[in-house]
Amino acid sequence: MNVAYFIAKRIAPGRTEAYARPVVRIAVVSVALGLMLMIISVAIVTGFKHSVSRKVTGFAAPLQIVAFTRNESLEQSPVTLDNKFLKRLRNNPEITHIQFTAQKGGVLKTKDQIQGVVLKGVGPHYDWSFFKKNLISGKLPDVRGNKPGKQILISGKLARRLRLHTGDGVRIWFIGKNATEALGRKLVISGIYATGIEDFDNRFLIGDLRQIQHLNGWKPNQVGSIELEVNDFKKLKAIAQNIYSSIPYNLNINTIYDQYPEIFNWLDLLDTNVAVILILMILVAGVTMISTLFILIIERTAMVGLLKTLGAGNRTIQKIFLYKAAYIISWGMFWGNVLGLTFYFIQFYFRIFKLDPVNYYVSYVPVELSLSNFLLLNAGTFLLCLLILVFPSFYIVRIQPARALRYE
Repeated sequence: MNVAYFIAKRIAPGRTEAYARPVVRIAVVSVALGLMLMIISVAIVTGFKHSVSRKVTGFAAPLQIVAFTRNESLEQSPVTLDNKFLKRLRNNPEITHIQFTAQKGGVLKTKDQIQGVVLKGVGPHYDWSFFKKNLISGKLPDVRGNKPGKQILISGKLARRLRLHTGDGVRIWFIGKNATEALGRKLVISGIYATGIEDFDNRFLIGDLRQIQHLNGWKPNQVGSIELEVNDFKKLKAIAQNIYSSIPYNLNINTIYDQYPEIFNWLDLLDTNVAVILILMILVAGVTMISTLFILIIERTAMVGLLKTLGAGNRTIQKIFLYKAAYIISWGMFWGNVLGLTFYFIQFYFRIFKLDPVNYYVSYVPVELSLSNFLLLNAGTFLLCLLILVFPSFYIVRIQPARALRYE
């Protein structure tokens, strides 16, 4: 029989002396609040990172192969599609989807307003899943016809600013091939989207790739960029480096990190904030448990002296109080999990807490918690709190039986 465990059960929190009970309750509350805040913090940060990353990669693919040029304007240099090169890309197991796009800057003119815009042309193999989720009215443009499609998507922000609606015709002026003439195109708004990301909603229109090919005088096999979807976003930089070593000398590959560094740098800062919160919560819970353990040992000084007199070793007595501390920690973790998961599921399903998408890119607080993160938080909290308590438990070694038996 485990003697230390048996004795620890006999001095469970309900049987402690009156002055120790409030301390035990404070310890339980401290552990519960600490674990609750850790669960909420990890869920919110994970939700933020995944929600914003999915928005950015949904609009602009994780990888883009473009012409190697120092031109930083909105006028792209053409990439000529080579069948052998495309076959190598399709055979790459890390690539899940390939699509062709092009961008061209222009000026959208209405009766009383002028707005600078960027027309992003997409081909028939474009993945529309992102815009299907973010379409607020109308329908997606048709880019599969025999002739260049005239339908475009416009953001809700631009539509409100220019007082445009689905079905309205708009005229957009572009710089011609020779850069000395302006070319106008009359296009029709088929739908309105909203991503919540200012960089996209303030300037982008989505239309047919062939419109840009005609405006630039490109051939049918020339595009602005080859966009690649990957199966593992965490390996993005390694995949990009691998593809870069096999592409022609006149091409370059950009990652989504290169295109929108300010967004991903902001997301990386969130990891630092979470790390600080986790450390602080563990320290607060650990300090509270140290104080609780000292009080429990002092309260049971006479018992410690009696056990030593009966031949119990210091290690056995230490185990008694560590079992007791583990029970307190477990009880606090139970309530911490209940409170943390309650918040998680309420926010996940009902989205009670809202945000300003202008500042946070999303209209509500996104939460996402994987089973692995949940288990790691619980295991880490329990083990770290228990390890912190190993050192103060050595106070038992200093207790002398003769003095301890006269303690009361």
